[in-house]
Amino acid sequence: MLDGRRVLLIIAGGIAAYKSLELIRRLRDRGARVRCVMTRAAHQFVTPLAVASLSEDKVYSDLFSLTDESEMGHIRLSREADLIVVAPATADLIARMAAGLADDLAATALLASDKPVMIAPAMNAQMWAHPATEANLATLARRGILRVGPGAGLLACGEVGLGRMAEPAEILAAIEAFFVADHRLAGRRALVTSGPTREPIDPVRYLSNYSSGKQGHAIAAALAALGAETVLVSGPTQERTPPGVCLVAVESAREMLAACEAALPVDVAVMAAAVADWRVEGAAAQKLKKNGEGAPVLRLVENPDILATIARRRNDRPALVVGFAAETENIIANARAKRAKKGCDWVLANDVSPGTGTFGGDRNTIHLVDADGVEDWPVMTKTEVARRLADRIAARLPSRIH
Repeated sequence: MLDGRRVLLIIAGGIAAYKSLELIRRLRDRGARVRCVMTRAAHQFVTPLAVASLSEDKVYSDLFSLTDESEMGHIRLSREADLIVVAPATADLIARMAAGLADDLAATALLASDKPVMIAPAMNAQMWAHPATEANLATLARRGILRVGPGAGLLACGEVGLGRMAEPAEILAAIEAFFVADHRLAGRRALVTSGPTREPIDPVRYLSNYSSGKQGHAIAAALAALGAETVLVSGPTQERTPPGVCLVAVESAREMLAACEAALPVDVAVMAAAVADWRVEGAAAQKLKKNGEGAPVLRLVENPDILATIARRRNDRPALVVGFAAETENIIANARAKRAKKGCDWVLANDVSPGTGTFGGDRNTIHLVDADGVEDWPVMTKTEVARRLADRIAARLPSRIH
């Protein structure tokens, strides 16, 4: 049930707007309080009178209405909702959302809101497949905008393909799922590093390590699942980008540091990547070949210390910086020393000795080291480790959205 939940429904101008009437009815039947905003184009498909009759509330359309602004300003309109739903979300409105425009009441309410937003796209199949729409949807996904649909089928234009707005029952199910989900990190920004780095020797060879990226990617997924706007800076891996996570793909340690600094400010940084300690000074521009004179001499120089750089920043230091200590001996002692040396808040120490199966495997054994001591976690899957860490982070950094 949605008893007392406040939903702001934004109805854009598309033929699928007729489905919004059924959605309003279903939301009201489930106990939700529904307030509606209609774009001017939406008036061509459904009438404000029908929408007002079903929602049992006034319908808002005009950004410059003195009466509307005195009764319910556009700031209050967006912020008094628990969830904003855009159905149908046309290609035009999606583009304006991505661009941050505020040229009518619907776009202004979306830009002025600090509440979660869910869109139900509806458009022609060619519009849906257009690179501009794909880029706009990717932008909204990085901002944490939720999406339901579209589906495939016969479209109003007579074509068959993707672009059909999800049915009201499907949208209702997504709304109900949203309200039972855990959003403890809503309004927070997170940075996660993952995977190995590669340091070139020549155009075809590099220095690297056995990190798979499984743990870092799982952490990014767990933080995003709790509502955090999550940036994942990853070296080369075979792992899929988690839903709702913004991936920044890098190769070298220096690229990773630059990407991390570009992502700031964030509330929490979890440095799970296995960054190469050294790189080859003056990597060869051409492939090195045998010449009968013996092996080439490679001069190694230290890579930047990404964890220490982020943890010791004077400006834009995350409120919580978490490092990893992948060790093969003296696990706890080395982790404590690393925490002190790097200046981070927590260190998650694990044993990556041959035979543990940690690098590349699905399980991990973590020892969390902080100012209060050491907390030994049982052997868990990397997904379970990620969820436990996300829980700890959420307890430290409560949601900014209430």
